[in-house]
Amino acid sequence: MTIQRTDLPSGLTVVTEAMPGARSASFGCWVRVGARDESDELAGASHFLEHLLFKGTEKRSGREISEAIEAVGGELNAHTAHEHTAFYTRVPERSADVGLELLCDVVTSPAFDADDVESERQVILEELHLAEDEGDDRVMSLAHEALWGDHPLGREVLGTLETIDAMDRDRIAAFFEHHYHPANLVLVAGGAIDHEQVVAAGEQFPYRAAGERPERQAPDGPIPRKEHALLRRPSEQAHLCLVWPALAAGDPDRYALGVCNQILGGGLSSRLFQEIREDRGLAYSVFSSVASFSDAGSLAAYVGTGAERVAEVRELLLDITADLVADGVTEREWEVALGFLEGSFLLGLEDSGSVMARLGNHVCSRGRVTPVDEQLAKLRAVTPDDVVRVAKRVLGTSPTVCGVGPLTDADLGS
Repeated sequence: MTIQRTDLPSGLTVVTEAMPGARSASFGCWVRVGARDESDELAGASHFLEHLLFKGTEKRSGREISEAIEAVGGELNAHTAHEHTAFYTRVPERSADVGLELLCDVVTSPAFDADDVESERQVILEELHLAEDEGDDRVMSLAHEALWGDHPLGREVLGTLETIDAMDRDRIAAFFEHHYHPANLVLVAGGAIDHEQVVAAGEQFPYRAAGERPERQAPDGPIPRKEHALLRRPSEQAHLCLVWPALAAGDPDRYALGVCNQILGGGLSSRLFQEIREDRGLAYSVFSSVASFSDAGSLAAYVGTGAERVAEVRELLLDITADLVADGVTEREWEVALGFLEGSFLLGLEDSGSVMARLGNHVCSRGRVTPVDEQLAKLRAVTPDDVVRVAKRVLGTSPTVCGVGPLTDADLGS
């Protein structure tokens, strides 16, 4: 597989990776703007746009977009993150031209029909209500609110009920005009694709003058901002999350942190899963995860359990992480974690959608695509001592403890 890159005069970056023998073609458009780049008044604008771009273009209605992609057996989707917004499609090889043209139409020529704005506003408000009701999602967002405070990394990507309700059609369209210009876009493709075909499509992107991009400010002051955060509500299950400040996306220790997280709670053989679920039967869902941004990061451990068990589970989480910091990891844990991370990475290289997403994520966050051999070499270079060092660096501090459910402050240790 060969990565090809073309930087067009308009500022648009085109990156592709053809996969010999692939039977699908995946195309994506990564936008270098996300939830952290919004003003307080426009919180949720990127996600609102993610919805609206599928509602219709200058030449297609929303229904026609859906029919066009489903008629070839493809899929068309998008997601919004704190530092980018992504639109992507995956189609059978024979329909590559359909998928590419459809994606380009969606991201360059939205209709912004006033009626569509209003109908989609209601959809997003319902999505916000759903997110509020989902305890596992809510406790994770609560944890990052407590960790980052008023910084944009601490707010929900969806925005709030107030900001979405107040956002009118003209402000959303202006946000699009300001940010969705070629110099702020990365057009990527993977699978059964032709680089020159993708470049030709990129050359048709309408030119828009580059608007000033909001300057990203790293979180400052004491981190975390709160030691505890509790949202009391009646529910059958309680949701507990411990979160630590972690590493930025470019930190040299990021590979060691990935191994550390895998050992802690990243898989079925992890310490959290084995101790809390398998050995003690205290929870169905238990895991840890890492979030990395350009200038900050977090590591979170989550458990969903009965309210009467939260205090016990909280102490277990603290003990397990403390043991990892104090005693390090076993040779077998290290081997299993490395094997899983390398294997899952290599398996992803067989899927055109994963290859395409890797291109978009790397170019947006790092400006370049890290070669596979380089990425594997850095992962394989992680030693048990590296894991211990990064565990002490990240988990050696007191976490922010957050809970959602029929809980008390005492359940969180406050």
